[in-house]
Amino acid sequence: HLVESGGGSVQAGGSLRLSCAASGRTFSSYGMGWFRQAPGKDREFVTGINWSGVSTYYVDSVKGRFTISRDNAKNMVYLQMNSLKPEDTAVYYCAANIRGTWHSTYDYWGQGTQVTVSS
Repeated sequence: HLVESGGGSVQAGGSLRLSCAASGRTFSSYGMGWFRQAPGKDREFVTGINWSGVSTYYVDSVKGRFTISRDNAKNMVYLQMNSLKPEDTAVYYCAANIRGTWHSTYDYWGQGTQVTVSS
């Protein structure tokens, strides 16, 4: 069970921090990711982190602006988004996979949180 929070509206250049709270004792073994879907567009894999936090991935469009992190003791994953652009506007989804890597098929999904960036 994944629950996102932290979405909202911000002006271009601003920042938001998304949080994803996970339930279950095996969270620390899961790979975690953030996806986004803008209106009329396909869902996009934005960033992922492996079970230990050592390995991460970012899509080119967010490199240097977004940072994914996790706190296994708290069953939390975070997405720090800086220098936001209007093209970052989307519903952001937290996802988990039982294989522990960021590049595996994702098994569980949150309900999504809206991020709106105005110019």
